[in-house]
Amino acid sequence: MTRHGIRIIHRPTGLLLAEGPSGWGITRLGASYYVRRKYLRTGALAPNGVPGLCPYKGLYVWLDLRLPGRDPVPNLGWLYWLPNPLLPFVAFRVALDGSHPDLVVETIATTPERLTARAAPASNGTAAAADDGDRLPPAFQRGRH
Repeated sequence: MTRHGIRIIHRPTGLLLAEGPSGWGITRLGASYYVRRKYLRTGALAPNGVPGLCPYKGLYVWLDLRLPGRDPVPNLGWLYWLPNPLLPFVAFRVALDGSHPDLVVETIATTPERLTARAAPASNGTAAAADDGDRLPPAFQRGRH
């Protein structure tokens, strides 16, 4: 059975940021894509400490893309830390703006097995997300500061 998925790539580096099934795996709302951690393919997104508040979705923090040997890409995404409980698809998911000039969003046809397969380590040395549910990226894990 073939299903449709979404792939999000950082255009300047070619780094695969996210890949997963459209719907509950990667949810689109307007121009934004809310990515379940299971489908993140990089650990290079890190909070930059700048908070924000959406009156509809809640309190969030901006995320920078930090790659070794490169300047950080500021505010490439965001993460709701205190989300509106009426919008569960935004809760604790990394959000990426599909209209950001540094991002390429592709619709892909793929099988469910491919979308849940363990991702290979990213070329930048960071570990890619594995098929272990919603494990937090290293920058968000407790006890790791």
